[in-house]
Amino acid sequence: MKFAHLADTHLGYRQYGLFEREKDFYEVFDKVIDKIIEENVDFVIHSGDLFETARPSPMALLTFQKGLLKLKGAGIPMYAIAGNHDVVMRKGSIPPQVIFKKMGLKVLSNINPTYMHEDVFIAGLPYYPASHSKILKSKLVELSQKAHRHEKSILVLHQGIDQYFDLNYELEIGDIPDNFNYYALGHIHKYINDPFGDGRLVYPGSGEIWKTSELVDYRKNGKGFVIVDFEGSKPNVKRIKVDIPREFIERVIDYNSLESDIAGIKETIKDFDKKPILKLTIKDVELDTSKVYDLIKEEIGDLALMIRPTFIMAGEEYEIINVDTKKLGPEQLIESKLEGYGNSDITTLATDLYQLLSKDKIDEASEIINQYFNDHYSKIEEDVEFKTEDVIKEPLAGDDRQVTFKGDLK
Repeated sequence: MKFAHLADTHLGYRQYGLFEREKDFYEVFDKVIDKIIEENVDFVIHSGDLFETARPSPMALLTFQKGLLKLKGAGIPMYAIAGNHDVVMRKGSIPPQVIFKKMGLKVLSNINPTYMHEDVFIAGLPYYPASHSKILKSKLVELSQKAHRHEKSILVLHQGIDQYFDLNYELEIGDIPDNFNYYALGHIHKYINDPFGDGRLVYPGSGEIWKTSELVDYRKNGKGFVIVDFEGSKPNVKRIKVDIPREFIERVIDYNSLESDIAGIKETIKDFDKKPILKLTIKDVELDTSKVYDLIKEEIGDLALMIRPTFIMAGEEYEIINVDTKKLGPEQLIESKLEGYGNSDITTLATDLYQLLSKDKIDEASEIINQYFNDHYSKIEEDVEFKTEDVIKEPLAGDDRQVTFKGDLK
């Protein structure tokens, strides 16, 4: 028996606001489906972020429907969970994957977290934010107990783990039960294939380049998915690479040799089937940067889909680094500001709220605030009437009383 494992397809993502990039993600997904069918697998697992948003565009929905029907025609079922992009953090909400259940998609959810595929036990959960980690860990214990009854088992999750995710991760490696044979992970866009327990822990990576910080891993491992042979005592994982529709070109240009450097870029990209994305660093700039950009655009603008320049003025000290992975972003600034309070739960809540509010997800933000206070103030020792205009103050030192606030926090 063998199966395909993919994740983070992000159908509907219009990178840089360009419809051409949205179509690139569809094209890659179509290629992946065709390759999966060629591999003659028994089933498919998708580990979350199938779509870019919880409200996908008609084109995104149609692209997935076409792929799902192709698989169905080949007799290949798909098991899927919702990732953080698919899920709406609100009571009663459902991810878009549920739309396709009548077409044969088997959705692993909080209500129905397990399936059997012949003799293989498949367990999975949708994405949980770090502020809900206690619930997630308890559910993992329950699934681990069920897995003990089966010789072959797969755990499907869409979570960041501290060992691989140095930002706002949701789980530590020790939180993962070690009695599954295969761990089908999603969320991290680079390829990871490590031993864990008696099996393998695998992030197949994203199908396309969702952020330029993925370029380092892309140069090394490509983009694609994995095929897992489940016949032996341990799963055998094979990496399947899929060509992306257009290239991302990174170049460092010296202002003093601008003409020759631009000519070299022209030569590199002139025969590409699709216009590439150019990420250029221009150093030792002596003119107004807008004039330099206009010059570059005039020379190679027609050959590129987008030019993303970084300018370093003459006399400035510089170090050419991967800006996307080295800069201090909003989440890191939040974490650094709250570091002195010694409360990791508050830091987690703050970063979760930033992620939701920056995308205008007001209802979801309100939901996790209410959940946080339910988790931390559930024991009633003293009832307090709470008004929304009141200011929440830190408890006095040594005061360990817990209270329940009456009313929603909005």
